Amino acid sequence: MSSGKPFISSSISYETLEETLDIRPGGDSLMIGIPREEAFQENRIALSPEAAAVLASNGHRVVVEHRAGEGAQYTDKDYSEAGARIAYDKKEVFECGMIIKSAPVSDMELDLLQYNQTIISPIHLPVMRQHILERMMERRITALSFENLKDDSGHNPIVRSMSELAGSAVMLIAAQYLGDTRQGRGVLLGGISGIPPTKVIIIGAGIVGEYAARTALAVGASVKVFDNNIYRLKRLQNNMGTRLWTSVIEPGILAKQLKTCDVAVGALSSAGGRTPIVVTEEMVSRMRRGSVIVDVSIDRGGCFETSEVCSHEHPVIVKFGVQHYCVPNIPSRFARTASQAISNVLMPLLLEIGDSGGLEHLVWHKFNIRSGIYLFKGALTNVHLSERFGLKYTDLNLLIASQR
Repeated sequence: MSSGKPFISSSISYETLEETLDIRPGGDSLMIGIPREEAFQENRIALSPEAAAVLASNGHRVVVEHRAGEGAQYTDKDYSEAGARIAYDKKEVFECGMIIKSAPVSDMELDLLQYNQTIISPIHLPVMRQHILERMMERRITALSFENLKDDSGHNPIVRSMSELAGSAVMLIAAQYLGDTRQGRGVLLGGISGIPPTKVIIIGAGIVGEYAARTALAVGASVKVFDNNIYRLKRLQNNMGTRLWTSVIEPGILAKQLKTCDVAVGALSSAGGRTPIVVTEEMVSRMRRGSVIVDVSIDRGGCFETSEVCSHEHPVIVKFGVQHYCVPNIPSRFARTASQAISNVLMPLLLEIGDSGGLEHLVWHKFNIRSGIYLFKGALTNVHLSERFGLKYTDLNLLIASQR
């Protein structure tokens, strides 16, 4: 014993232990409900008939409310032929275990929520109301938001698709209102041989700004981009593959450029809360009569001081002789394309959820999906919502680990 060597008794036997492996649960048939949206100017639907057909062929059941796809030019017949069941009562749709929406949960839908339901929808953080969140927590809802959902590459696929759509649409909208039949300057967006190109100012170098710049350059316009994020400006230069006129948002330079532009696009984004106002009323008053402002940032207040929320029925207001197009949710104007883009993201996700036996099981294996979950079985897992409403925050990773 004094030698310090370990003593092993012959009376002790050693046996190997079985290794415990994490086995994925078997697949499960999902009951998916798609209600008709009643939200302001929401024409999109989260699943196209083609996506419903794929889900139905994989053994999942899809229930679509009567006329839910009307805004995107999809008929009940389209969904019925795809294998979905048409429900004429919204209550019947909300009896499904999983609800897919293209707008946040509304007040009129609160009483229809079922216990332990799963909801996949936008959250619209700046306009989220506490009583809706608390009711969802009471019903032990598991909720996944469009805005924070990430793919395997770490990007937000639905947000990017909607931003690409809005950016491309901006120039098409501006071209309409530049014509003199709509009180515009009577000029063609882009220009022709022998005529100087129209001048486009884009404020914001994110995805919306990038696709607005691509479309404007494609028709021959002169483009100048402003943003206070130097990284975004550099990324824009690299992605475009051509040298652009770019600048930080310096009021003097911005005012000078706005004074001679034909189209001004507000494409600033905000991590939370209201978008900052960078174009004052005085700057707008010095712009050319008949020029066009398209404020994509109006969803979060707008970055032009003169912007006011408009509707698809009355999309333009005129101030200082300048047309202001300030319609929130521009992708909803192109509802069919937007619906297809959303559906392309959600349909593969729903198949994965079914194959994994439910969303609760899928999040254990797919870490990128966790960023999109703001409620997990009634527990609030989004720190921004917790701080805003003073509600208890629970770490999602701990909740998931406790379920194993």
